[in-house]
Amino acid sequence: MEARTYPEFSTHYPLLLTTIMRRPVRMYPDQIGVVYRNHLSGEYFRFTWDQWYRRVCQLANALSSELDVVAGTPREPGDRIATMALNTHRHLELYFGVPGVGATLHPVNVRLSPEHIVYTIRHAQDRVLFFDDALLPLVEGIYDHIKDVVQRFVYLSDKPGLPETRIANLIHYEDLLARQPEQFDWPALHEDVNATLCYTTGTTGQPKGATFTHRQLYLMTVHVMAQMAIANTPSIDIEDGLGVRLGESAVPLLNTPMFHIHAWGAPFIAVYSAQKIVLHGTFTVQGFCELVEREKVTSVGIVATIAAMLLEYPDLHKYDLSSLVRVNVGGGALPLGLKKKLEALIPSFRMSSGYGMTETAPTIVTSFIKKDLVDLDREQTDALLVKAGLPILGVDVEVVDDDGKPVPKDDQTVGEIVVRAPWTTERYFRDPEKSAELWRGGWLHTGDLAKVDAHGYITIADRIKDVIRSGAEMVPTVLLENLIAMADFVQEATVVGVPDPVWGERPMALVSVRTGFEADEYAVIDFLKTHGVDTGRITKWMLPKLVAITRDIPKTSVGKYNKKRIRDELDRFLAIARDVSDRAG
Repeated sequence: MEARTYPEFSTHYPLLLTTIMRRPVRMYPDQIGVVYRNHLSGEYFRFTWDQWYRRVCQLANALSSELDVVAGTPREPGDRIATMALNTHRHLELYFGVPGVGATLHPVNVRLSPEHIVYTIRHAQDRVLFFDDALLPLVEGIYDHIKDVVQRFVYLSDKPGLPETRIANLIHYEDLLARQPEQFDWPALHEDVNATLCYTTGTTGQPKGATFTHRQLYLMTVHVMAQMAIANTPSIDIEDGLGVRLGESAVPLLNTPMFHIHAWGAPFIAVYSAQKIVLHGTFTVQGFCELVEREKVTSVGIVATIAAMLLEYPDLHKYDLSSLVRVNVGGGALPLGLKKKLEALIPSFRMSSGYGMTETAPTIVTSFIKKDLVDLDREQTDALLVKAGLPILGVDVEVVDDDGKPVPKDDQTVGEIVVRAPWTTERYFRDPEKSAELWRGGWLHTGDLAKVDAHGYITIADRIKDVIRSGAEMVPTVLLENLIAMADFVQEATVVGVPDPVWGERPMALVSVRTGFEADEYAVIDFLKTHGVDTGRITKWMLPKLVAITRDIPKTSVGKYNKKRIRDELDRFLAIARDVSDRAG
């Protein structure tokens, strides 16, 4: 008689988000695990891990019974459940409750245009929509375009009662939970059941929906946690007591919007690590500083534009931000000049960079100091930390030429980043043609250009669609942007190509000058000549021929420079730009 060995609980044990969710409530049930401050009212809400878990169980009961949500199978996603929500404790509950019952969580990027929001909801065929009270006007504005798809609407609010609205079938989230038991028997899902659906920002067409399974998100979580444990990220004056400010004792501020690529994985990592999670609704500079000081926040993820906002904040010195240990910058290149300026104001931490995209869930590359480089001086390690970095554990990354061959590690030759990893999206939802294009040749093609140095560090050079082609040469805009940002007088800078009858394109720089500094267009060119051309970082023909000094540099929904919009509104920027070709040569 063959013995029953139960592989489903050993060699075939499913990797599920419910495993991540259960750890903190078992380890620290009575400790405060989730802190949320309403960014409008300033009211605080604190939950122990046990309280938070019970609320997730109530949500799961509501989804399964009252809302009749259908679970998925490995090849057929369950009901899509949309959220139009900010960084709140309720959104964090939905992050685990929805996938936990076998449905697919679709965090809608509320900063997209209304047309793109409607497209993603209709394309995903979302059955239920959970939305924040602050976003009621937005939902009402698109209601007529989605009411034939979305069957139930759930209102998320700190205040009791429903608003006066024409939205039918509206339920208050807290009333929904109150009717449910506080325990839930989580189903034994297959690990390949779809957990989330994240849409791209649609800067080159309609947004595309990247799908991710429980297994993929679980593997991303544990690999990033392992990477954080082994990485050598230099810190200043914090070696004593470092252990009590990282690991389980870390206090992360979930600053990256939870509607954007899993908030860079922070919800899963922080919950599995049983760290006290701080949620601020949405970012404001003052609110950020107040929460860091009050909650002793130790780690945060930001985009470079937020770093620029902190740099410009006149009251920054009034706050004690010394608890910050780890500040990761993503969503675009981290200019070395911006890093140095902000670290001079907040000397308790050092910023480091990273790279990912919607299709990679997102984390695949992060910047840290390899063990054979830890003795480099501050200037040398800073130069490494602003690079995109090195592939994290479990990720295979190559930078390849047009023939698919890896480029030389000479820190000069540019190629496209291609990726393989256990958590990269397998396909775009309901789009087999784009899926095949994404995975041509068995590699996920990112569309990003980069170069690799002798130590393996990757530096982003440009998006393929953004690189400036002047004559027979390519001008990498990210390189110019990073150089311009090193000037003391610069707050932000971006570079785009403008049509030229002779060269095809020529570079134009849009530059925002820091408060308290005076600089004109020629100052930008003079700085680039001294710190770029004379040092060999760029050649003279790369210098911008046009410079516009402006405080109005368009951004995307996630804080990146919106070069598509700049190109669409090119006449407006050309009207304020100065021709500096006489100085550029």
